[in-house]
Amino acid sequence: MKCSQEGLALIKKFEGCRLESYRCSANVLTIGYGHTGGVLETDVITQDVADELLKEDIAKFEKYVSDNVVPELKQYQFDALVAWTFNLGVGNLRSSTMLKKLNEYGDYDSVPSEMKRWNKAGGKTLDGLIRRRKADGLLFENKEWHEV
Repeated sequence: MKCSQEGLALIKKFEGCRLESYRCSANVLTIGYGHTGGVLETDVITQDVADELLKEDIAKFEKYVSDNVVPELKQYQFDALVAWTFNLGVGNLRSSTMLKKLNEYGDYDSVPSEMKRWNKAGGKTLDGLIRRRKADGLLFENKEWHEV
């Protein structure tokens, strides 16, 4: 399964695109649309490079979701899980109660509320993460998320 344009739109909305490296709210060096691998403090990229990095990163996160989620997913559910994992990382996906409930019990209904629990960075609850988790949950339910 591949992330659809809807999933990419959610990621792009909440990541934003910065062509100069910066430290995100978790104090990780980041560039482009949330790319963190091998970023240096002095890095500057073009929009084309940012788009390519996003494409490469999304492919990794699609695989993480496909490899770790057991039950069948609808496209919008897959997209929401890719977006959530893109932001939080595969380690958090693997250790989450959300994944356990989904895999062991087929509990799709609890996914949006479990997603919303992940609203902290650097130990602080952030309004942007509250909105992002709400959008992730709405997308998982195939509901309108764009105005969040």
